[in-house]
Amino acid sequence: MKIAIVKLSALGDLVHAMVALQFIKAARPDVQIDWIVEERFAGLLTDHPDINQLITVNLKALKTNKTGVFAQIKQLRQQARQHYDLVIDAQGLIKSAVVATLLGKTRAGFDADSIREKAAAWFYSVKVACPYDSNAIVRNAVVLSNPLGFTITEAQLDNKQPFLFFKDEDPQIYDYLDPAQKTIVLVIGSSWETKNYPAEKFVAIAKALPHRFLVVWGSEQERQKAEWMATQADNIWVMPRLDLNSLKALISKADLLIGNDTGPTHMAWALNRPSITLFGPTPVRMAYQTPINKVVKSASIVNPFKLNRQDDSINTIDEREIIQFAKGLV
Repeated sequence: MKIAIVKLSALGDLVHAMVALQFIKAARPDVQIDWIVEERFAGLLTDHPDINQLITVNLKALKTNKTGVFAQIKQLRQQARQHYDLVIDAQGLIKSAVVATLLGKTRAGFDADSIREKAAAWFYSVKVACPYDSNAIVRNAVVLSNPLGFTITEAQLDNKQPFLFFKDEDPQIYDYLDPAQKTIVLVIGSSWETKNYPAEKFVAIAKALPHRFLVVWGSEQERQKAEWMATQADNIWVMPRLDLNSLKALISKADLLIGNDTGPTHMAWALNRPSITLFGPTPVRMAYQTPINKVVKSASIVNPFKLNRQDDSINTIDEREIIQFAKGLV
């Protein structure tokens, strides 16, 4: 059996879906799996042993280059010649449903009551029900296993194997690791400013713990913030800019990761590394909590159907709560 999984973006959403691969292969070892992903996130899935072919698209570029849509359609129609027995849209958006439609005739995805863009469900011949406000990892497990005739249980998720893979990573990362010290990675950025924990509170955490703190960043603004943090505490170092392959490698070596609700933070869970995820305007259902993967949420109430980007309550999280969790995890 040959299937295609459509999960285009973003980094954290891809992590949430990728966990299903090991269980698909265990339940259906005959299945060949291709994965369709936005080009800029492909590095996250590279080298995964359960993916037969990684197919990249660049739909984001269509916002500025409308004529590129014809090249994308041609590419997907050529890929459809692989004759997929099933295409699963794990994204649940109209654009991902259109991609799925171009790839094959038998398509599965969430039903209209399980997604925000309800029209996407019109494109599926197999429809899967799972409440939209359920845990994000559980939702992905359901939509990726149900159409294949089996169920991924929470017990299986609790005992998953690490599922991010890397090779030939940037050797610079090892210059920042000290075998004599515990290493804590800080993820200080995210897609919205109100999801970001204050830099001065990250500094307070570093000052309270006798460990080595490495700050990763993805934009010039984040780099400047990281450099300011390094001037405030002797045990904070700013990492060079890392590609996804080297970021996976670094996180795999960390004793703990502390970060905002964003892709690199969720990568710690994927690699079975201890983590503390900080939530303000987003729901904690975006993380899968375990004995070593903790969350700290501000007091604000979040409506998962309509997120409030003006909610800056993450600023009110007491750093002492994070420090206490960190002491128990490192």
